Amino acid sequence: MTGTATRYLYLARHGEASPDESGLTDTGRRQATLLGRRLRDVPLTSFHHGPLPRAAQTAHLIADELENVTPRVSEIAGDYVPHVPQRSELPDDSADFYLRFLADTDEEERVRGAELARRALRRFTGPVTDGTEDRHELVVTHNFLVAWLVRDAMHAPKWRWLGLNHGNAALTVIRYPPGRAASVVVSNDMRHLPAELRWTGLPAEAHV
Repeated sequence: MTGTATRYLYLARHGEASPDESGLTDTGRRQATLLGRRLRDVPLTSFHHGPLPRAAQTAHLIADELENVTPRVSEIAGDYVPHVPQRSELPDDSADFYLRFLADTDEEERVRGAELARRALRRFTGPVTDGTEDRHELVVTHNFLVAWLVRDAMHAPKWRWLGLNHGNAALTVIRYPPGRAASVVVSNDMRHLPAELRWTGLPAEAHV
């Protein structure tokens, strides 16, 4: 279907979670509030979040800083493995590492994750096809889904969601214009966070 307007997809990983993942830490709550302030001038047309507490709490703290937008829970914005590659898909030098990382993903999780990932692509990506106004959509989710959608925007192989990491409350924006390829406008952007709140959720070697 031919695109009729541009979609701007704003992707944010939840704030820092407590060790038992029952919600956010004080740091996570501060991160979420600051992300909400960063988004105040964005003319959001929809706001989705995953069902787990850390994503839901992040979304509602963001919403507290916004006007005229209501966060809505979405299963496809949840935390799941979007694609489990076969060894033949992976580079020889990193296949063992990635396969070990995914070794505990059982068959039910693989099937469910792949289906949710397909649905996420259908719902969140591509230009607008049922209207003439640009849309600005926010999704508060988890690292795996942000990586999956960035990978898709770059037309990278399905396995390449692996190794794409995003900090807590970091912002990624993808633009989907009619008649042109998607573009990643910003990725893993933390400029709305002071230095002491950046890079949580990432291993130390990923801090730059």
